[in-house]
Amino acid sequence: MKSRSTNERRELEPFVRYVELKRDRVPSFDEYQFNIPAVKLLERLEFHPQVTYFIGENGSGKSTLLEAIAVLEGFNPEGGSRNFDFSTADSHSHLSNYLLSAAGSRRVNTSDSYFLRAESFYNVSTEIDRVAKLHKPEKFYRENYGGKSLHTRSHGESFFTLLTKRFRGNGLSLLDEPESALSPKRQLGFLTRMHDLLATGSQFIIATHSPIILAYPNSTIYQFTDRGIESVRYEDTDQFQITQMFLSRREAMLRELLREPDEE
Repeated sequence: MKSRSTNERRELEPFVRYVELKRDRVPSFDEYQFNIPAVKLLERLEFHPQVTYFIGENGSGKSTLLEAIAVLEGFNPEGGSRNFDFSTADSHSHLSNYLLSAAGSRRVNTSDSYFLRAESFYNVSTEIDRVAKLHKPEKFYRENYGGKSLHTRSHGESFFTLLTKRFRGNGLSLLDEPESALSPKRQLGFLTRMHDLLATGSQFIIATHSPIILAYPNSTIYQFTDRGIESVRYEDTDQFQITQMFLSRREAMLRELLREPDEE
């Protein structure tokens, strides 16, 4: 897939060039996770130097693969930086044991790399508070999280604080459905902030359902389907087409969607 570039920025080599499934070591492709088409048919998946998106229906395997890549790259399964080592529930996939990744020649900034899962962000915030107590809390929060605990903010404010205060650039960021915490306006702000971080050499891999988050022009989009994983153009995604159709034909679509069962 060709990159959709709107600027003349020089693309650096990615921190992670690709991931591949060690198919000869898979115990059985009939077992759960290995029987998900996106995993079952996986051989090698190349990453864009800047932004790679995973899209697909619920259960298509995009979050499962993203989590496995995160664990493979040294992140805590529940999220956080590579320095985080905590567990509230052993529910993560062991798919990472069967993956192989290829690193680029650039050295990743470990302190500014992050794995964010919407469903476990509360646990990450709690771990941040625990770590803060081991340092000088006031200074720790001021330097990393906008001056106070993320638990004192709303979900959306906490995530945006993380994005603007904790992410400084030249890092690897893996984000699972970041839009769950953000209003449409904040999602636009997310694109702006991501653009700034990319200028410092960051790399993002993002699983999303949001047509706004998905719209960054210089990117690769992978769609997870029953046919496996395939590269698609932004304009060919369900996120774009369904949103465009609904906004242009809202009244007609609502009449059809809300039609009573006995109506012809």
